[in-house]
Amino acid sequence: MSRPTPASAASPARRLPLAGVLRLGRPSDIWFKPALSVVVAVAPPNLLLLALDRLDLAMYAMAGSLCALYAHNRPYAARARALAWVVLGMISGLAVALLAASLTTGAVVLVAVGAALAAVQKVLCDATRIGPPGNVVLTFISSAALFTPQTLGQIPAHLALATATGAWAWLVGMAPGLLRPHGPERRATAHALNAAAAYAATHGTGDGHAKARATAAAAVQAAWQTLLSAGASTEPRRALERLVVRAEVALAAPADTDPEPLRTWGRALRGTKAVPRTGQLPAETDELLGVDAELASPVPPWWSRLGPLTPLAVRTALGCALAGYASLALGVGRPYWALVTAASLYQANLTLTWSRGVQRVVGNLVGVLLFAAVVPLAHLGPAALVLCCLAFNFGTEALISRNYWLGSVCVTPMALLITEFAGYQQPGRLITERIVDTVVGALVGFVAAVAVTNRRAGTGVEHALTAVERARERAARLLAEPRPASASLESARRALAAALVDLRATVEAASGEWWQRALPHERVVLAEQSGHRTLAATVRRQGPHLGLDRHTHQATEDVRP
Repeated sequence: MSRPTPASAASPARRLPLAGVLRLGRPSDIWFKPALSVVVAVAPPNLLLLALDRLDLAMYAMAGSLCALYAHNRPYAARARALAWVVLGMISGLAVALLAASLTTGAVVLVAVGAALAAVQKVLCDATRIGPPGNVVLTFISSAALFTPQTLGQIPAHLALATATGAWAWLVGMAPGLLRPHGPERRATAHALNAAAAYAATHGTGDGHAKARATAAAAVQAAWQTLLSAGASTEPRRALERLVVRAEVALAAPADTDPEPLRTWGRALRGTKAVPRTGQLPAETDELLGVDAELASPVPPWWSRLGPLTPLAVRTALGCALAGYASLALGVGRPYWALVTAASLYQANLTLTWSRGVQRVVGNLVGVLLFAAVVPLAHLGPAALVLCCLAFNFGTEALISRNYWLGSVCVTPMALLITEFAGYQQPGRLITERIVDTVVGALVGFVAAVAVTNRRAGTGVEHALTAVERARERAARLLAEPRPASASLESARRALAAALVDLRATVEAASGEWWQRALPHERVVLAEQSGHRTLAATVRRQGPHLGLDRHTHQATEDVRP
């Protein structure tokens, strides 16, 4: 059996760039969804507290409301579960923080608790792949609560308020499904088609074809993940799957692909019109059969991904603790700002962590200038304070997809204004403390990232690829037999499906880690494609007892394993 050639090795150390770190990109296709959702989720509770003259409780209300920022790219069946877990995670972190704050006022202990919480939140968000804004919002709320005066008797009411606003945020996040129930799947498929068309337009040659190929492969993979998480198979999902297979065909043969039909299908997925139909190809049917087999196989639980995230947990805990203690040593009254800054830095690798640090510092410095300009308006009254915070909530989500630093320009004044819900404070002192904590948190957090790296991530990808190749070879050998044992073929099918799922997870975790070889992306894509086709052959050989949809067993050409 022929094997793809592995990617060439790269230098183990990567440069830490400055050029392009602050460059603005195109806004997200759905930037308005989280921007509007967070305003709708935050406004009613805050306005109610304003009417009751209890803005001092706004932090607890915002704990639940900010959950509306999550899961906007997920299909609604998956979004319902994800948002429920986010709300539960937010309430759990808040409960731990409030309990610690009620039991001690020792800043050293509270910083340690905050660092441990930040590490747990980071690892859980990465293991469950919850997506942006990740752990940052959770850590912001729990760290702020640690340094808010609290008594044991107040905790139940504060948690009840956060739970109520969390339930409201869940409803806000699910509401768009009433108008466009397949919206997330359609967007993901359209993105895959457009990216594949861009790659096909290069005909597989030229200076930009490698980048276009990688972008298209990532978009196709994201589309499959979205469709596989959409729940029960429906006719619209089937049609979308066929379109994603067409994008994969373009990846395999860009020189023979006309990009215009791909773009036309992508445009047709906008709005609520019927999903466009395509002609059936043998390879397309093979791929869909393999997808059904993967969907029918058991998926490893999310906690099985915790092991490889150990270096990230250590990095986060160490960086947040050191940043908080450095802030305390400098006499800053709010060390949790330094802690949150450190927690926000950690990305998949050191290069991205460096870039995030630069973006965070620049955004916060510009943000404090914006706060200085806005604070006279905010101090006109409580209503003005609430409206300013709502405006910055919207601005953050509207701008952050263009570049993190641009969103931070709005995050910073919003965070500073939230501290004034309990009472106005001296702007000069707030600005000084924010600048110091930002610089300290970024510097100390980056030093911790340098000290703790995951140099074995590339090895994990190689092991996962080997597992897929071995599982596929085993299934192919059984398929070559005239009458393979049904149990053996079923075992081989399940092993191959599990290996494909594990490969996808391993590549996502390892992409871009510092001090390792370049990842073999071409081998990964080819291994997934050939694995799906082999799964298709096992499904056809085993017959209808697998319980897949009736139309997946239509006659197609034989697959040669």
